[in-house]
Amino acid sequence: MPRFAHPLNSRLPTVGTTIFTVMSALAQECGAINLSQGFPDFDAPAELLDALDAAARAGHNQYAPMAGMPVLREAIAAKVEALYGAQYDVASEVTVTAGATQAIFTAIAALVHPGDEVIVFAPAYDSYAPSVELQGGRVVHAELLAPTYRPDWAAVKALVTPRTRMVIVNSPHNPTGSVWTADDVAALADVVQGTGIVVLSDEVYEHMVYDGVRHESVMRHPELLQRSIVVSSFGKTCHATGWKVAYALAPRELMAEFRKAHQFIVFTVHTPSQVALAEFMKKPGWYAQLLALYQGKRDIFRQALAGSRFELLPCEGTYFQCVKYGAISDEGDRAFAERLAREHGVAAIPVSAFYPDGRDHGVIRFCFAKSADTLGRALERLTKL
Repeated sequence: MPRFAHPLNSRLPTVGTTIFTVMSALAQECGAINLSQGFPDFDAPAELLDALDAAARAGHNQYAPMAGMPVLREAIAAKVEALYGAQYDVASEVTVTAGATQAIFTAIAALVHPGDEVIVFAPAYDSYAPSVELQGGRVVHAELLAPTYRPDWAAVKALVTPRTRMVIVNSPHNPTGSVWTADDVAALADVVQGTGIVVLSDEVYEHMVYDGVRHESVMRHPELLQRSIVVSSFGKTCHATGWKVAYALAPRELMAEFRKAHQFIVFTVHTPSQVALAEFMKKPGWYAQLLALYQGKRDIFRQALAGSRFELLPCEGTYFQCVKYGAISDEGDRAFAERLAREHGVAAIPVSAFYPDGRDHGVIRFCFAKSADTLGRALERLTKL
């Protein structure tokens, strides 16, 4: 095997294999039911698959425009105006991306300079900090207060300095399932008002907010609308994560910078998928049906565990359920998650993996975006603990 014989000065010296890859590999090794990594084990809607086949057979197989197929950008702009009252210019303010992680990376690459500070709420999705560090930026963590994982807005405001370039927010929140309120959005607006701070809002679970609660997008707030890059994902909402199709929305000045980077990071996105998604979005109430599907799975999961020794934490959105396991074990969360997979056949994610310092509150995360059969078998095992 060839080897590079010279010393490397890694740009990400503390980054290893992601916990999602580690736990999915462990699940495969042990034959455990994989409730760790956040992807469904059931297919995308049949109408969407039919539309993909039709798009490919109709000849939509060459490069799409750099910003995305106009028909999909038009559908995205119409959706966000209908839901949030936000108007985006299709030509200059909507860009289709190769997944949400690419959109997040591109926004950071385009706007964060060496020495800039970026406020990130912890626990956090694991791509945020490395993306900042690769640009020479400095991550400043604001802690979400367990066990409800709410922001402490006075503490956030105290973190702002003249070097603060960006605040990254995520609601509905991965990994905790918490959802911001209108008061949270107003508090964020108060923090950034009068500054040049850009908000990067990760809203990939926007259509998974439960119990009749409204998703409080930053697009609803005039102050935030003018300074935010908003990211959402078709992979999440259409349970087609392998398609890697998402999008970003931003005022034209921010989007112009975004596209400068986007064209050299990925340039364009799978064409027939874009055409198929645009066709699927013509279906009335498509996102309401997806919400009903996932709320049903959440309710089944919570009802089954309600009588177990797991302590359910709130799940207001996403397709993740966090639990405390202190009545079962006093192990650290990673040790418990590994033993749960090896000895009891269910894989989960230790929430300490989402903290920069590995902070351990004795919480693990399950993904309930699984078939009825998968959930039934997993719950049978979990309720015996």
